[in-house]
Amino acid sequence: MKRSTGWRVALTLAVLIGSIAAYWWRGHEALKRSPTAPPDPTLSDVLKNGLKLGLDLRGGIHLVMQVKTGDALRVEAQDAAEHLKDEARKRGVNVGTLPPATAEGFTIQLSEQTEPSKLKELCKSALSQTDWQIDERGREWKVSLRTPAKMQIEDQSVRQAVETIRNRVDALGVTEPVIQRQSTDRILVQLPGVDDPSRVKEIIGTTGLLSLTLVDDKGGPYGSQEALLQAYAGAFPAELEIVEGFNEDSESRIRTPVFYGLKRAAAVTGRDLKNARVGHDKYNQPAVEFFLNAVGAEKFGRVTGENIGKRLAIVLDRRVQSAPVINGKIESNGIIEGNFTADKAEALTLVLRSGALPAEMIVLEERTVGPSLGLDSIKQGVLASVVGMLLVFVAMVVYYRLAGVNAVLALLLNAVFLLGAMAWINATLTLPGIAGFILTIGMAVDSNVLIFERIREEIDGGKAPLNGVDIGFKKAFGTIIDTHVTTISAAAFLFQFGTGPVKGFAVTLVIGLLASVFTAVFVSHLLFDLFYRSQEKVEAISI
Repeated sequence: MKRSTGWRVALTLAVLIGSIAAYWWRGHEALKRSPTAPPDPTLSDVLKNGLKLGLDLRGGIHLVMQVKTGDALRVEAQDAAEHLKDEARKRGVNVGTLPPATAEGFTIQLSEQTEPSKLKELCKSALSQTDWQIDERGREWKVSLRTPAKMQIEDQSVRQAVETIRNRVDALGVTEPVIQRQSTDRILVQLPGVDDPSRVKEIIGTTGLLSLTLVDDKGGPYGSQEALLQAYAGAFPAELEIVEGFNEDSESRIRTPVFYGLKRAAAVTGRDLKNARVGHDKYNQPAVEFFLNAVGAEKFGRVTGENIGKRLAIVLDRRVQSAPVINGKIESNGIIEGNFTADKAEALTLVLRSGALPAEMIVLEERTVGPSLGLDSIKQGVLASVVGMLLVFVAMVVYYRLAGVNAVLALLLNAVFLLGAMAWINATLTLPGIAGFILTIGMAVDSNVLIFERIREEIDGGKAPLNGVDIGFKKAFGTIIDTHVTTISAAAFLFQFGTGPVKGFAVTLVIGLLASVFTAVFVSHLLFDLFYRSQEKVEAISI
């Protein structure tokens, strides 16, 4: 009985044309985005850009960074403590002493003049009761964040870090970067095609915390911390902090470390920043000019207007860059001097424009791959794939004769379907992905071998050739599905819990296995029908 093959041919052709079209379209889109693409791309150019290459093939940098969320909690606690002190001054309430805040919160050390009832009322009105809790222990009260608020701040700090890093990477012009959150406080950064990893890592990891802070009347600068503490007779005020900076000789440009006593409450922070650009200092050396938004300009103007003749420290990432004397009211802009090179000044403006990171970040994992190594990997991977496929083709044709040709055609279609599907979903091809590609060839061959051996058994058992083909495909189908589902399940776990290269292997393997089932069971059976069922009488098949 002849079965209709029309719809099966149409489906196979549709999948084939769709795979080729997806690969072709993806290659053209990649060339459009590439600044180095030729104006009239050739077929070779399109084929080379049909798949997005991973770091291990294209070269670049791979970073896993951890956000120190405790820094964000400490800043939040310090802001709350400063707000509490401001409200206390306005209402005339004596709150005692507030030591520096920590990630756990801050402490209020009540003085003899502090009235606990008034302080308690002040805390209730100045601090959100849904975010903060107060543990009253005699003359020392502990103010700490509640667990939901703490978790929210930690989550926000990581999400803000992801967005800030993405802004900085976009400003660098890196194409197709991977920036995504991992677990609660880690961020994965993959930057293909980066030719200066050290500069990129410095820009990404620089916190960019800018603050304009008043220097105390006795705050220096001093040549050592001991000298600074001596100026206060050993009783360093709690509202001040020691921050290191440097002095620079105007002629020899030699730096020497110095220390300042700065107000803990910053007059203006990076949150008030509107823009930054490269400028020049009084020595015509590269410097960074910054511009404040309306709120920042108002605060800056008020602070500078009230403190003419005092020093204002420009602090970047916990280091004093300069501490000029305020000669008059300044509102909208300022300049950061620090013996910058042109590249460092440009990098700092990029950091300031893209926003400060909410907390310090540390690099947990770093891998750098050179483009030459990636090119070698591609050549060796392609060579291994081609040689492996040729050997499989020869073995199948020699052992299974004309049926082996059927298997070869199915394997070629399997490769086309796999590449087209990866291009369609914009998957990234990695070196482990090439290994997954080669593995799917073996799995596809294994499926054909199962089917052909089943057909041989049925024919040897006395079945008619075409009936043997149909029964062989039916009986082998269950085994093929079992093996493929088992492997796909393992690949799903690799994708869920693995890192970038492992995920690349899992994606390629899953797509290849799905294509293998389609070609081995559907396409291969179709080829048998097209070749033999058109004949009037089939006495034997070549297998």
